[in-house]
Amino acid sequence: MALEDLARDLKKLMAREDVRRVVESRIRSFREALSRPAENVFREIVFCILAANFTASGSIRIVEELGDRLMSLGVEELAKELRRLGHRFPEARARYIVEARMKLSMILEVLRSSRDEHELRDWLVENINGLGMKEASHLLRNLGYQDVAIIDFHVLRVLRRYGVIGEFKSLTRKRYLEIENILRGLARRLGISLAELDLYLWYMDTGKILK
Repeated sequence: MALEDLARDLKKLMAREDVRRVVESRIRSFREALSRPAENVFREIVFCILAANFTASGSIRIVEELGDRLMSLGVEELAKELRRLGHRFPEARARYIVEARMKLSMILEVLRSSRDEHELRDWLVENINGLGMKEASHLLRNLGYQDVAIIDFHVLRVLRRYGVIGEFKSLTRKRYLEIENILRGLARRLGISLAELDLYLWYMDTGKILK
């Protein structure tokens, strides 16, 4: 009954015009993201690097405050700014961001290719320090891809609350893909994409939709 209960409550949430409008607006903006200038795409990469083991709202705030400076700050300067802005891991994240900036042309070429999005995710995890399965999935979703799941704390909490999954010590790649398949089945049942499902699950846990 666990999935049935979750599907029932998600249908109720999807029927709310105010929530549905926000979800549809976010999805439209994601679909347009890859056609925007390289600097804008890079900000999405930076957001996902910063959001690992940190808050989404805090990461958004940092990206907005640093703005165009993300394209020019060196590692030491960036680490100093991240520390000032309250990030938990300023040195490591600064290094990852500058490394990603140095590879930006290659990253953009790969992202704009016709590759399968699951292959793209594997490529991102292997080639961009600071991106794991969750962060790479988040980046792809924010750039308009629809069939990857962002299995973060909020999504896991909802799934546990409904008894869809149990407790476990670590989110391995194998377990990540298993949970993603559960979510994919749920999304098909509801007639929506995994990208949309993530936003509804986030709202279900937090009462808001960020990115």
